[in-house]
Amino acid sequence: MNYEIVESFSQMVKEKGIDRDQLIAIIEEIFGGMVKKKYGTEANFDVVVNMDKGDIEIYLIRTVVETVEDSNTQIEITDAASKSDEPLEVGDEFVEVIDLQSFGRRLIIQSKQNLNQKIKELERDIIFEEYSENANEIVVGEIYQIKANKDILVNHNRCELLLPRSEQIQKEKYKKGDTLRAVIKEVRKSATSPMVIISRSDPQFLKKLFEIEIPEIYDGIIEIKGVAREPGERAKVAVESHDDRIDAVGACVGMKGVRIHAIVRELNNENIDIINFTEEPETYVVRALAPGKVTKVEIDRQERTAKVWADEEQASLIIGKNGQNIKLATQLTGYEIDVIREEKKFEIPEDDIDIVEFKDELGEEEYLKISEAGFKSASEIINARGKKREFLIEVLGSKSELNAIVEIMKKEFEDE
Repeated sequence: MNYEIVESFSQMVKEKGIDRDQLIAIIEEIFGGMVKKKYGTEANFDVVVNMDKGDIEIYLIRTVVETVEDSNTQIEITDAASKSDEPLEVGDEFVEVIDLQSFGRRLIIQSKQNLNQKIKELERDIIFEEYSENANEIVVGEIYQIKANKDILVNHNRCELLLPRSEQIQKEKYKKGDTLRAVIKEVRKSATSPMVIISRSDPQFLKKLFEIEIPEIYDGIIEIKGVAREPGERAKVAVESHDDRIDAVGACVGMKGVRIHAIVRELNNENIDIINFTEEPETYVVRALAPGKVTKVEIDRQERTAKVWADEEQASLIIGKNGQNIKLATQLTGYEIDVIREEKKFEIPEDDIDIVEFKDELGEEEYLKISEAGFKSASEIINARGKKREFLIEVLGSKSELNAIVEIMKKEFEDE
């Protein structure tokens, strides 16, 4: 029985990576508990585990006395002499090897259960520490179960990993048996075994893919300064080169886009914008809002806000579909961005048109209001901005009235 226990423990050392000294300490603790239950807490004993020979020995140490008062800690001199080959005197220590079977079946079974429980706890701790140390690293496993709620269980070495629905790329389709790559996001302790949460939607996953595909990032020549993602849709990554000879964006894209394409394929064709990082917030915000072009930017560093001006067409690109572009730029830069739309200036032909030419279309009353307000040509009204525009609205009585007049004048230019 001793041999079987030690042999199974030796296998644990080899297969599960459990520390040899920790196992020996557990065996000594369990068998020591058996001794205390049978011989009392005052008993003097020693448990020796020899992993190499596959042997466990329990020694009970009792004091040689004339008259025994406690048989668990003392032995009569005549009894000790009959069991020993060496001469003994009162006060000597008598060491006796205890047969494991003498503890009785019930105590042995109970100790085995305690032993198994201790081993399981040790295994849980080892797995927890192993995955905790590798948090934010990429793991590769095989999908073995897809639950009704769409959570996915993945086999990895001797541990079960959980890919919750919230950590998946929503457009992806998963099948049992597929090989899956994800980043370790969190490790939680539980009563049975550690729960390892993995993610494919976390920005850290994208960051790690960049490290794998781009040697300059792995080597520290290029640094990722920020990542913002809408998983499976779009991402923005800010990079900075610590070597003036290396273009950070070019290195990330690779020859003919080969590096970035490998990452895009892994992320179900997620569109990735790579920009050069800068400590200058005005420039950083402008770069982050690409492909939209900004005409002016104002930054409030204390409030962490940014106002950007752009014409109507570029404002749509800045905001993006469903506000995606500006949302990612906000996440990346840390600035709350407000877009102010500017009306595109109407290109007036060489020959302007005098206000009097629109007298019939405008009517006498409207014509007089505009004329008396000091406006002489159509271009002055069409391209009125700021205070001039506000003044015109006040003169005409409403913004809609001004817009209607502007459209009449624009049509006249187009017809000509």
